[in-house]
Amino acid sequence: MTAEGFLEGRRLQLARGVLLQCIMGGYPPARFYGSDDGDLALVADPAQIHGLPWSDEPRAMAICDADELSGESSSLSTRGQLKAVIARYAAHGLAPVVATELEFFVFAPNTDPTQPFRPPVGLDGRREDGQSAFSVSSNNGLRPFFSEVYKCMAALGLPRDTFMHEMGVSQFEINLLHADPLLLADQTFLFKHLLKEVALKHGLSVVCMAKPLAHTPGSSMHIHQSIVGIESGKNVFTDSNGEPTAMFRHFIGGQQAGLADFTALFAPNVNSYQRLCHPYASPNNACWSHDNRAAGLRIPASSPAARRVENRLPGADANPYLAIAASLAAGLHGIEQELEPSAAIQGEFAVPDNLALPCTLHAALERLKRSQLARELFGAEFIEGYIASKTMELTSFFDEITPWERRVLAAQA
Repeated sequence: MTAEGFLEGRRLQLARGVLLQCIMGGYPPARFYGSDDGDLALVADPAQIHGLPWSDEPRAMAICDADELSGESSSLSTRGQLKAVIARYAAHGLAPVVATELEFFVFAPNTDPTQPFRPPVGLDGRREDGQSAFSVSSNNGLRPFFSEVYKCMAALGLPRDTFMHEMGVSQFEINLLHADPLLLADQTFLFKHLLKEVALKHGLSVVCMAKPLAHTPGSSMHIHQSIVGIESGKNVFTDSNGEPTAMFRHFIGGQQAGLADFTALFAPNVNSYQRLCHPYASPNNACWSHDNRAAGLRIPASSPAARRVENRLPGADANPYLAIAASLAAGLHGIEQELEPSAAIQGEFAVPDNLALPCTLHAALERLKRSQLARELFGAEFIEGYIASKTMELTSFFDEITPWERRVLAAQA
């Protein structure tokens, strides 16, 4: 839209079906988004209008809500779903607080998708070989890129906590500061968009796939969650003596009750399960533990005031609005139903069958399809439309024969 049109308040409308567009560009049948495929109104959030600092020409981006023309939020909007979850907390006098940890890879351009991704050539003329995890000099070869990333983050008002080189070859992680869940989802979305745009300017490719390289750790989007009382401003997971509260237990119980049903919301792509089935500290379970990275739900070591629950299931490929909404909705369900969690686990452990999660996209979609809880929390229209779109993507994947199949199976009698 032109700046003039935006400033005049001209309404921008969008076909309803676009919210269910699959990643290949197609759409499920129209019955999943209203047979008329009528319009939605895109309503800009005044707090999320940003000039784009990486653009050579003056450009701006406005994050919008997708609303029905009658004024209410569209049930197909993931941002709207997150706002609805936050409102349900507010009805109890509670406000969730979240932070995200996002991992990503920086690669050289990959013009041939049949070939593996490769690290870029750094300022020293060499490609990283995987020995730079947590090194203080690990991003020297990419310093011009990261310098512009930092400047653009500051220009967009994106506060950053820590930035580090992760375990993978040319893999990095940023920790965003804890705040209101909607703000954090917006910031996570903006940061991913920023990364890709700045990378293109520097002749690089940022990849947020869950598992872009074999035999290498995948990329997660861990979600740290706590809850404060709206009136008190205090963490309701901790009592006046500094001990965990019943609400803390119930929140974990709700997470455990919802994680398996919601796996397809946290791990939305075929590739997501490459990360979960080769864990490398990416657990595919609903166990919980104090400071054990093998558990899907980890309680990080912290002061009582900072007591929180880390959901380690979502990958970097997850929709931040939907992943945060699903995680918080599960926790609130536990609070409302006063669900008790399993016993905490420590050290090496075997995952009980009832706490194991789906390990393929097909299994996750079948679990979501059977979930009454998902329909109760997100509405039948959203869940059925989401399943329809993801089923199209899964079918498209099965329409191709992989190099592994040709290499290994062609010689079999």
